[in-house]
Amino acid sequence: MVPLWRRRRRRRGRRRPAVAAALSLAVALAACGTADQAYLDGGPRPETEFTPRIGLLLPDTHTARWETFDRPLFEAKVLQLCPGCAVEYANAQGGVATQKAQVESMITKGVDVLVLDPVDARALSSSVRKADRAGVPVVSYDRLAEGPVSGYVSFDGRQIGRIQGKALLTAMGPAADGGQIVMVNGDPADPNAAALERGALDVLRGKVRIGKSYDTDRWRPEIAHTDMTGAVAALGAGNIDGVYAANDGLAGGAIASMKANFIRPLPPVTGQDADLSAIRRILVGEQYMTVYKPFGPQAEAAAAMAVALGRGDPLDAVAPHVAGDGTGRRVPAVLLTPVPVTAATIGDTVVRDGMYTVARICTPEYASACAKAGLTV
Repeated sequence: MVPLWRRRRRRRGRRRPAVAAALSLAVALAACGTADQAYLDGGPRPETEFTPRIGLLLPDTHTARWETFDRPLFEAKVLQLCPGCAVEYANAQGGVATQKAQVESMITKGVDVLVLDPVDARALSSSVRKADRAGVPVVSYDRLAEGPVSGYVSFDGRQIGRIQGKALLTAMGPAADGGQIVMVNGDPADPNAAALERGALDVLRGKVRIGKSYDTDRWRPEIAHTDMTGAVAALGAGNIDGVYAANDGLAGGAIASMKANFIRPLPPVTGQDADLSAIRRILVGEQYMTVYKPFGPQAEAAAAMAVALGRGDPLDAVAPHVAGDGTGRRVPAVLLTPVPVTAATIGDTVVRDGMYTVARICTPEYASACAKAGLTV
């Protein structure tokens, strides 16, 4: 017997233009930073619309952004677009088997759509196919899962890698001409990590020597620490002119290792995600830069996709781009623009956008560095 919730989805019929237009407006204005006004001011709420149950599955807790920004922003936008919608949430804590079980549980609970950031894009492909067979569309969040996903929301990983590579060359100065770097890349199971590395190499190849290059299982900072310690031992403490770190967690692990090995001054180090700890390291000169990916527009676009799919609407009104899934399929997508952040631009990026307040960044320990950067409470 087909469950009632599944029959209800099948009966929802054709797309409702007014709802699709409102969702499109919400996503477009989110990218401009005014999403909070879009749906409320754009017309009457669809009070009689079907209110789907939406599953949100995030990959881990050691990356600060998931619990601090993505989850609450996503949940808030879903409730704004669809006041009666329910969000079921689970975090895989970095475990592939755990996330597979969570997908199974969400299907069994009867969610109408899944938003999935896969721990391992390839390993979760069977779960994506299982959801598809059950009639549950999947929105791939931040990382593009393999399998029949219905939508994708992220940033261009190769572009981020290029931004990081260019920043590293700038920070290295004269050493950018033939100097030696260490590359601390992300998890090889994450397609974003491969895109980041390709983008960085687009810029770095032929200009610097890559003394050591590491892939970091599950993006674990402690593994980056161990690998960086090995690089220092192999290359020599005075022979590292720069460090390409794919995200801020890896940057933190690499920096801690170099400090433990008494490397002074530290070579320039890249990052990504604009973690609070990274912003503070940038202020005191331990990390050169990070890449800020405005989480609000990303989470809000995923929420708009989830509500549309949960109601049976197509994504053409809310997903202006397409992305290749590696099999030749073209997936409706929202691809957002990353922003580089250095000490000189903290105020014009993460502070201006409300990600952090100056008071939160500039605790007494960082007061003098904040003053030097022009950040005052």
